[in-house]
Amino acid sequence: MRKLTHILIGGFAFVFVIGGSLSSCGDSEKLKEKEQEIEQLRQLAELDRREMENQYAEFAVQYAELKKTVQNDSLATLLDLEQKRAERLLKELKNVKANSSAEILRLKKELATVRAVLKDYIRQVDSLQRLNIALVSERDKALAEAERTRKENTAISEVRAQLEEKVEIAAQLNATGVTITPLKKNGKAAKKAKDIKTFSIDFTVTRNVTADTGNRMVYVRLMKPNNQLANPTGKFAYEDREIDYSAAKAIEYSGEEVQLQVYVPIQEYLSPGTYHAFVFIDGQMIGSGSVELKK
Repeated sequence: MRKLTHILIGGFAFVFVIGGSLSSCGDSEKLKEKEQEIEQLRQLAELDRREMENQYAEFAVQYAELKKTVQNDSLATLLDLEQKRAERLLKELKNVKANSSAEILRLKKELATVRAVLKDYIRQVDSLQRLNIALVSERDKALAEAERTRKENTAISEVRAQLEEKVEIAAQLNATGVTITPLKKNGKAAKKAKDIKTFSIDFTVTRNVTADTGNRMVYVRLMKPNNQLANPTGKFAYEDREIDYSAAKAIEYSGEEVQLQVYVPIQEYLSPGTYHAFVFIDGQMIGSGSVELKK
């Protein structure tokens, strides 16, 4: 941008010299040429003025655009003040008279200040944007890490649950060789249903070193051919409910194999058919057997 002050001062000085020269020599042709030069200087000054107006208007627009990019209320307020300042100075420049060189010089100095302040705010906004980008990136990384940790913990919990389930299954006891022997009153084997006074349920609880040792209650359910329980004696917990048992026996389990015999007394008429015995320990059905009775 040309220096308006120098142009105006130089122009006026030049006019003064020209005037003196013309008055002394009376050369009308030279006067005409000098007038043309003065007009050119005036036009250049007007172009300089319009360029200043354009810059003020552009700065006001840039402040308005900057406000849209910031979320900080304090900074947005400062940008708004600077925008209004640029708009006010633009209005003053449009209203100032062309020959008011001092006022134009002041507005030109103000323009330099507005430009410098704008550059500073652009740097601040750019710095904040880069900081926000970095913070967003860190946040996304933290969220991704938290999600990865959550998935890992979920996977670990699932594996732990599976292992615990496997351990629980492995710790369950097992009864093998479950046999049902009908007995007479004298303890000998009965061949006829009408002679049966007791059922002997024999089985083996197998060795299991993963199972807890200690006292256990063994429950036996003897089901008749009509699917009714023989000799209901009491109840025990099984799959979140209470069910009846035919006989029970307390044992001490050491983890080693143990042979057991449980008696189910009979005080009713027994019909021919298939009788089933089910053995339970720790709320689990661990074995079963059956026998066929004839008339």
